Amino acid sequence: MNEMTAGIEPQDFGQLDEELTPDAARRRRRRVLVGTLVTAGVAVAAIAWAKWYPYALKLPVVAGSHSLGNSILSGKASAPPSPSWNAAVDYTLGYLASIWQALVAGLLVAAAVEAFLPARRLLALFQARRGTAASTVCGGLLSMSSMMCTCCAAPVALSIRRRGVPVSSALAYWLGNPVLNPAALAFMAFVLPWQFLAVRVGTGVVLVFGVTLLVGRLAKGKTVASPADEPVEAATAAGAALRFVKALARLAVRLLPEYAVVVLLLGGFRGWLFPAGGTLASWGLLAAVLLAVVGTLFVIPTAAEIPIIGGLMAAGIGMGPLGALVLTLPALSLPSMLMVRRAFPGRVIVATGLAVMALGLVGAVAMEVLA
Repeated sequence: MNEMTAGIEPQDFGQLDEELTPDAARRRRRRVLVGTLVTAGVAVAAIAWAKWYPYALKLPVVAGSHSLGNSILSGKASAPPSPSWNAAVDYTLGYLASIWQALVAGLLVAAAVEAFLPARRLLALFQARRGTAASTVCGGLLSMSSMMCTCCAAPVALSIRRRGVPVSSALAYWLGNPVLNPAALAFMAFVLPWQFLAVRVGTGVVLVFGVTLLVGRLAKGKTVASPADEPVEAATAAGAALRFVKALARLAVRLLPEYAVVVLLLGGFRGWLFPAGGTLASWGLLAAVLLAVVGTLFVIPTAAEIPIIGGLMAAGIGMGPLGALVLTLPALSLPSMLMVRRAFPGRVIVATGLAVMALGLVGAVAMEVLA
């Protein structure tokens, strides 16, 4: 069994329709069609509510004002606050206010994939039988439509891995959501100098379509799918609805408490993680290294890297060090890496984090060249 089929139950491929009686084959095809349509309906409704409609309203405003508002790190202040309980709570509340819709959408889509979508339809959607490279490209391209932050995309990454999507393809989908988000790229083009967009697209394409292929090799033959999972094709309507509720509850209970705790900690210590601009500006190359590491670990809402970079630029940080944040801030965070630890082996997550940091440094060098 190779990576392409690891964790996929034989029942999920199912008996060929011609091996069934005509009535059984008809019922099977009907269940597959209904499950596919229900999943698509949940996904489109959830993402339209959380992402497409809000972005459609926001894009003209940003295009006219060339601003995305204040940095979530410091608000209207010139620097992030010193570590404190109030700093932690303020950041967490502001962060949750920005992402709650996308988080709900991510949980709904993830639960629908587990409960309603037949595995063979999911694998066909990700082109899993066409080889690792084709599946990875497909995962990256699919991510551009959902446009979630790395934490909100984590539940979906968990579910598609549980249903048998290859590691590299699931990684491409997970990372492509924040990195290749078309709306975030448009915001960046409207607000920041063109060099930032060039670095983001260049390093983002390498990460989503290249690094994921290489890192995926570390998980060859690994799977998180449970052989006891009931195949979706065999579920009745009532059974599928129950599976949806159970999947939604399981994802929420497993992911949200630790997610909230880590966000609280990172928000509380953001004053140490992002030193005042004047101090950081004098660190030279060390500033780029620090920002590459911190950017990979810190958690932000979608597109929040843009006002953060703008605020640090106004505080005197050079474009070179800030180039380290263009990719690292949106691509990963410590909470998101913890959320997907059941979907990917630890060495895959660590290697992905190191690759993001390295590409952050590449972005810093590129910004120095382009500036």
